[in-house]
Amino acid sequence: MKGYNSYRISAPTEFKDIFSHFYYAENRSGETVEKTLLPSYQTIMIFSFGTHASFISKNKEEIKVEKCIVLGPIKHAFNYILPEDAEILVCNFKDDAFFRFFGNAALTDDLAMHPDELLNQNCFTTLWSELKKIDSNENRVQGMLDFCQPYLRDRDSIAEQIAAFDRTSFSPIKEISKRNKISERSLQTNHKKHFGYTSKEIYRYQRFLKAIQIIQNNSCQNIKIDWFDVINQCGYYDQSQLIKDFKHYIHLSPSKYLKFQESICDPKN
Repeated sequence: MKGYNSYRISAPTEFKDIFSHFYYAENRSGETVEKTLLPSYQTIMIFSFGTHASFISKNKEEIKVEKCIVLGPIKHAFNYILPEDAEILVCNFKDDAFFRFFGNAALTDDLAMHPDELLNQNCFTTLWSELKKIDSNENRVQGMLDFCQPYLRDRDSIAEQIAAFDRTSFSPIKEISKRNKISERSLQTNHKKHFGYTSKEIYRYQRFLKAIQIIQNNSCQNIKIDWFDVINQCGYYDQSQLIKDFKHYIHLSPSKYLKFQESICDPKN
């Protein structure tokens, strides 16, 4: 769309275990733009610098982003709205990084909060004021990193092992609990505390994400989707389980997702 501009900004090497990336979007098209954000199981912080952007919550309530807001972990798709002259910069926290900044904040996918409420300080309102004065988004990112670094806690050793674990074949719970001589129940509690979701939840999401990637790749190459092949590659029992996951995460059937995917933003790409 002419006048609508969006792009990703990579996190500097020294912050690769803190932020997966940053995302910028501005709307100068003269009309309101509405898009759908796929679930990412990441917590995000949104800075709004122009006309107030907004998103539609799970209960269909429109929540405006006046300056800065944190949301997540994002476990279900939601729509976000950029009116004319809206401008947003989104920080995508990686793994346990949100916990390292804010501690055991009780965020859920239905809750949006101003980050100052989590720290009981006005520091992020101050940060927003400073970032708004900067024209370059790369410099905005650097300014945010400089500002946030003093708040970053050292990484918990168990959380570090969970983040580094290869989940493609095994769950980390049994292996890491055995390695550290702690109970599986204790490790599950730590997983939820530091990451905001359970090991079982992220395994289900990664299976769904693999299905999304197969569909996107085939669609880009104009290859007809073989749904039974998708089911087999991703480890689904049958077609009904695949459909159940799509409706759970994005409120669409697989075939409807294929039809509407051009209006959907995948945070992993």
